[in-house]
Amino acid sequence: MAKKYISEKIRMKTEARLAAVQATYVIAVTENPVEEVIKDFVDGKVGRYVIAEKSMDKEEMVPVHEMDSAYFADLVKGVHARKEDIEKSLNSYLAKGWTLERMDETLRALLLCAIYEITTTLDIDAKVIIKEYVDLAYAFFTKQEPKMVNALLDQVAHAVRDDVNKDAEAKDASV
Repeated sequence: MAKKYISEKIRMKTEARLAAVQATYVIAVTENPVEEVIKDFVDGKVGRYVIAEKSMDKEEMVPVHEMDSAYFADLVKGVHARKEDIEKSLNSYLAKGWTLERMDETLRALLLCAIYEITTTLDIDAKVIIKEYVDLAYAFFTKQEPKMVNALLDQVAHAVRDDVNKDAEAKDASV
């Protein structure tokens, strides 16, 4: 069953998030320049098809919908501009004995994009961002990874967004 969207704008952001995770993965495994990978995605050379199950034993490649290209490019550029800081922060939230390096590359790409967006896109409710990335996790993984993504992103969002809200309240009180 296809996912329903409230608006075309929301659907296009969802597609941008999917493409950003894919592009972040491509950059990590190929070490191609960020700008080149972004251009390939925007031009439709890469990442514009997904595998859909036609029946229990058949799959087919189907084109994805149009994405918000500007949002996609901002996500990918932002993730890579702040990658070291995001990775350091992310490692501090992982369970003892776990590091980002131990994770599957797709999961790492997803978490990098999600945490970048949670920490920088304050005009979008954190719950919306978390749901989007948990849904993406279900597209790539089975039960355990999406549950971990949900718990981890919720923890990050509370820490980051609570700090931002406290700063804003303090600023308002001083005016």
